[in-house]
Amino acid sequence: MPFKPFDLTGKVALVTGGNSGIGLGMAQGLAAAGASVAIWGRNAAKNAAARETLLAEGGAVEALEVDVADEQAVVDAMAETLARLGRIDTCIANAGVGGGAPLTEQTTEEWRRVTTVNLDAVFWTFREAIRHMVERSEKGNAGGSLLVTSSVSAIDGAPRNQAYASSKAGVLAMVRGTAVEFARYGIRANAILPGWIATEMTERLQSWDAFNDKAIGRVPMRRWGEGEDFAGIAVYFASDASRFHTGDSVIIDGGYTIY
Repeated sequence: MPFKPFDLTGKVALVTGGNSGIGLGMAQGLAAAGASVAIWGRNAAKNAAARETLLAEGGAVEALEVDVADEQAVVDAMAETLARLGRIDTCIANAGVGGGAPLTEQTTEEWRRVTTVNLDAVFWTFREAIRHMVERSEKGNAGGSLLVTSSVSAIDGAPRNQAYASSKAGVLAMVRGTAVEFARYGIRANAILPGWIATEMTERLQSWDAFNDKAIGRVPMRRWGEGEDFAGIAVYFASDASRFHTGDSVIIDGGYTIY
């Protein structure tokens, strides 16, 4: 038989924050590899546009309007996703928000806004996906892949971004504990740590000449990352090629953190 470890035909993947940037790049890779894909996002218009983009890759695509900062919305959206697509083999918790200020000026409200989306929502999303995967495993259909979008801010010093960095570091610990706890069900959990990526979150920085000179100039690949740079890693972690790979954190930053 031909060796096709990256064939996702018959698999179903969920990507939160999947209507733009890294999330859309991952969703495109998954769809192109044969997976049926569900994307969650808050903006209905962006969801619709992303859905059309993904349909061009072939396969089933569902787009749900979901605010992951709302626990009940996550619970309900997971149930709706399962009702529409029947199962979830890969769950990618990618939705995230930024925001920064000098530490002495940061408010508890801002801290909660960032950590709720970047940490609490990952917990809710993974919890609901795992419940489904464990139930499926106990019926003889084991397996599942969980992936979270962290950030190199989790391991670098991130001044004025303590809430963001703390949340992105927190999900790394969540992944390691989850990987150990649910390995017996064939469920894997991993994280990716993007560097400087051209998304809506970094839009202001992209047009800042000094930043491009001093920060992007330090990236050995000499460019901003793009959403499509994450298509391959998403397919890898969703596929049987990574069936023994769990509890890991993979840096994707064009070499920035090692230079």
